[in-house]
Amino acid sequence: MSLAEFAALAEDAPPSPSTVPLLGLARAGLDGFFDEAGLPTGEGWDQTELPQVNPTTFSLRISGDSMAPLYREGDRVIVDRGDPTVRRGDRVVARLTSGEVVAKELTALNARTATLSSINPDYPPRVVPRREIEWMARILWVSQ
Repeated sequence: MSLAEFAALAEDAPPSPSTVPLLGLARAGLDGFFDEAGLPTGEGWDQTELPQVNPTTFSLRISGDSMAPLYREGDRVIVDRGDPTVRRGDRVVARLTSGEVVAKELTALNARTATLSSINPDYPPRVVPRREIEWMARILWVSQ
């Protein structure tokens, strides 16, 4: 059941679902899919249905197994770039200045670095200088 279908079970659900742009993590690392504000732009985005959306909300498809078993290959995660608040312990999507887009757990954050950790113990934590992070957004929801 999609999040929109689940929300429709509530009496106060909106009459019809909205959609947010959807793109695979690997493709998200390529140029042309995000504007300067880190919001979706360009062609090639699919859609994910949600009951209510902000213009800064989009979804990404997980690739790889660094977050297994929490997030698996093909899962969709929903993020909102309009909420810049991230805290230690949040699961986040981050776009790095190298163009790489990663889904990780934020295990440490200070003025100079962010430590992005995988759930899968086969992948060591990455300490990333803050200047190398274009943007970071908390994962709000996952569809498995």
